[in-house]
Amino acid sequence: MTSGASRRCTGYPRRVDRDQIYAAIAQERRRIADLIDSLDEAQLATESLCAGWDVKTVAAHLVSALADGTVKPILFRLSRPRSSLDRVNDEWARRRAPMPAAEIAASLRDLADHQYLYPLPQAASARLAEVLSHSGDIRIPLGLPFEPDPQLTATALDFLTGPVSLPFVPWGRLRGLRLHATDIDRAWGKGQEIRGKAAELMMVAVGRTATLDALDGAGLPLLRQRILS
Repeated sequence: MTSGASRRCTGYPRRVDRDQIYAAIAQERRRIADLIDSLDEAQLATESLCAGWDVKTVAAHLVSALADGTVKPILFRLSRPRSSLDRVNDEWARRRAPMPAAEIAASLRDLADHQYLYPLPQAASARLAEVLSHSGDIRIPLGLPFEPDPQLTATALDFLTGPVSLPFVPWGRLRGLRLHATDIDRAWGKGQEIRGKAAELMMVAVGRTATLDALDGAGLPLLRQRILS
């Protein structure tokens, strides 16, 4: 084993290449578009796991990130403090959220293969982490199965536990913790262990509390405190 990811992980050794990642991102965007098309008004108005956003607004955010995500706005977003970045994302999402759900779904489907330039060498893994976690933001509160492919989820966790995971994971959230995915027998980080399925670990890595109770391990109280503080 030669890569950093391989050194810190066990099991499930086959890596996913960039073309596979982009294909998976496009597929997940289409799945979300199909899901949005299938939801009624009450389901679209269900509060998502993204604070302050309903399910429809999360879908609108995914569209705005593609339609408005040219290099200049992205560089501006990354240069701002976290609070400013949140405000920009919120503004863009809310601008599109009043559109008919069918139009949001159609736009997401049309842009599914879009690979805009992103000033990070880990751009593909970052976009994968984003679309998979937002899929969970939608599916979990609706009581729908959230079972992303374990290998893709592991690839997302490689990014989320890496050195350039901003703005998805704030500095220090995962410091001193070891995330152990029990369904694929892989682990990330060093320190007090937290055990659970890869998808559950991915959601807490990005700060969602909905899967905290499904996890266990000595590091869980510390992670809970960091997310809730």
